[in-house]
Amino acid sequence: MLLSELQGKDIISLYTGVNLGRIVDVEVDNEGKIISLIAEPKKLFFKFKGKETTFKFSDVEKFGTDVILIKL
Repeated sequence: MLLSELQGKDIISLYTGVNLGRIVDVEVDNEGKIISLIAEPKKLFFKFKGKETTFKFSDVEKFGTDVILIKL
């Protein structure tokens, strides 16, 4: 999977169904393995609310075509 395929996907909590944000970047280690996913804050009336949120890659349950399900 390419970074460009991850960008723009919504992160959804597996347990609550809440949309936690949209992927904008990933953090990788020195070996090139993904450590975490970085999501942009939610937009409210064309303004961002909050700061970027980081999710551990190990918390990802499933990659879907439009969303990423995460265990939180």
